[in-house]
Amino acid sequence: MGFGGNMQKMMKQVQKMQADMARLQDELGNINVEGSAGGGTVQVVSNCHQEIKQVKIDKSVIDPEDAELLEDLVLTAVNDALNKSKETSAQEMEKITGGMKLPGMF
Repeated sequence: MGFGGNMQKMMKQVQKMQADMARLQDELGNINVEGSAGGGTVQVVSNCHQEIKQVKIDKSVIDPEDAELLEDLVLTAVNDALNKSKETSAQEMEKITGGMKLPGMF
């Protein structure tokens, strides 16, 4: 099985990896992560496509006199959720790529 056989084997591996990556892209939309702030008084759920799916705010942090605190908590919780979604996506991708760094991927 000379060079051509090795090349053919490598191309099959690349095609399998591409198919696995496409499948993972679909699955990431169904994987949810939760970010929080203020000891859980503000919770944000995001999927691994970095789409915000849900925001929960405990009534105890709603103070009309201090809207800035609530804004900060929401911002912190959103960023926490998005960071977790990036980490989860990277971990899932690493399962497919075996840790290879592929340009333009996540």
